[in-house]
Amino acid sequence: MLPLSDGVRPRRFPVVNTLLIATNLAVFTFYELPSLNAAIVHSSFYPCAVDNACRAPQPWGVSWVEAMFLHASWDHILGNMLFLFIFGKNVEDAYGSLPYLAFYFAGGFVAMVTQTAMTLWLGTAADARVPNLGASGAIAAVLGAFILLYPKARILTIVLVFPVRVSAWVFLGLWFLYQLIAANFGLLAPSGDQSGTAFFAHVGGFTFGVLVTWAFLAAGRIAPQQQDQGLGLPS
Repeated sequence: MLPLSDGVRPRRFPVVNTLLIATNLAVFTFYELPSLNAAIVHSSFYPCAVDNACRAPQPWGVSWVEAMFLHASWDHILGNMLFLFIFGKNVEDAYGSLPYLAFYFAGGFVAMVTQTAMTLWLGTAADARVPNLGASGAIAAVLGAFILLYPKARILTIVLVFPVRVSAWVFLGLWFLYQLIAANFGLLAPSGDQSGTAFFAHVGGFTFGVLVTWAFLAAGRIAPQQQDQGLGLPS
């Protein structure tokens, strides 16, 4: 299911979220498209570089950041940016712009660490040489934050051909359950996950988003808008 709206109107313009989307689109359009395969090979993150099992084009301490802004296809980037557009603006609204930016990068880092750890621990040498790229790990952290911040939000989505609204708990809960099941089934494949999707990055990012947001909410450090305000409005 693809989200069309979260039904929550942010209280302020999402400057950082908009810049993140613009940067991702600019990197894909002006850096990757002229030579897509070469860009992916050069700037992706390689798990094997962490334990020195291979020599990656870039140091892994640099490539994990670069890889967050790379995408393998138009479908890949448009799907990721749709989720970031729908859910990111209200997470930024709750966190504040600069804390949200730090949260986004931290979520991406934790997602990459999770995927790398599982690959090196349970995958093959060939799995560890597969380039990792995409913003979905950081976006998963945003989704984890959203499910705590706005659990009563009504997500507009399409089921078959019918537009329906479901609660954020249902929509994002089912999304996370799918990632978790797919990640664990990938362990049963002869050579790890064969789908090309870094499901453990999604699991790690989402879990990070939930835990950090829960801690900040408990400490009164972030302030989402009231759950009875803004719900059901176009976004």
